[in-house]
Amino acid sequence: MTVSASEKSNKRKKIDDTDATIVHLLQKDGRLTNTEIAKKLNISEATVRIRLKRLIDEEYIQIVAVSNPYKLGFGMTGDIYISVDPGKIESAISELKKIRELWFIVTTTGSACVNAEFIVKNRNDLDELIHKKISAIDGVTKIQTSLILDYKKRRYDYGTAFDE
Repeated sequence: MTVSASEKSNKRKKIDDTDATIVHLLQKDGRLTNTEIAKKLNISEATVRIRLKRLIDEEYIQIVAVSNPYKLGFGMTGDIYISVDPGKIESAISELKKIRELWFIVTTTGSACVNAEFIVKNRNDLDELIHKKISAIDGVTKIQTSLILDYKKRRYDYGTAFDE
């Protein structure tokens, strides 16, 4: 008897209080070492290492440096709302994933079925992104943009839904 991918997914171990605390600590400071986390939780470094590997491998978390694109020289960032023919959503998303300027892509409800966040250097790059890259994808029927003017709140320490 073979086990399907969805059955394997359902058999994954859920996160417990220790995992949730590791997530909390890393959301506040992603530079914490395994040893520092272990000391805060009064557990071994090996336990932290194993749990952290699983949290990353199973895509509960991703550890990255969150940057401010404006301070790094990018002139424009924002959202692109993309309407796609229903039968072509998966192939369109596959093509969207190849576009470097799009760093975040999700399927959504509402009038546009895909929302992507972009970062570009200037208006010419935005024009090329919209008119040459995204518009050229088979199935794309409508594109709307919304520019981010200024970051007012950017927090990533929202915890987990497993918190009480």
